[in-house]
Amino acid sequence: MTKELIIRIHNMYLRDCFMAWFDVGLLWAIVLFVLYSILGIVQDPDIRFTLCVASAFLLLFNSASVFAMTRHFGEDKDFIYGLDIKHLDVNRAAKIKSRP
Repeated sequence: MTKELIIRIHNMYLRDCFMAWFDVGLLWAIVLFVLYSILGIVQDPDIRFTLCVASAFLLLFNSASVFAMTRHFGEDKDFIYGLDIKHLDVNRAAKIKSRP
């Protein structure tokens, strides 16, 4: 594997990790905002408790799944991103070749 390919794979992996964790952060912000807004309306303590627990489970499981996904991508990034880069390069070459 060439040094250029290793750098491209690593850059794709970092970009995917950044976007995945950015999305998780955005989800946290949205869920907490909605929860805060709804708790001001809901008066029943049982429903408030259920909303808090459901929000916590949503955030916990989503964060854990993104953690597992990025860890798996890190372990197999040569295979995963190597295929992506190969297909991107083939498509780019075909596009260049088809130009008049």
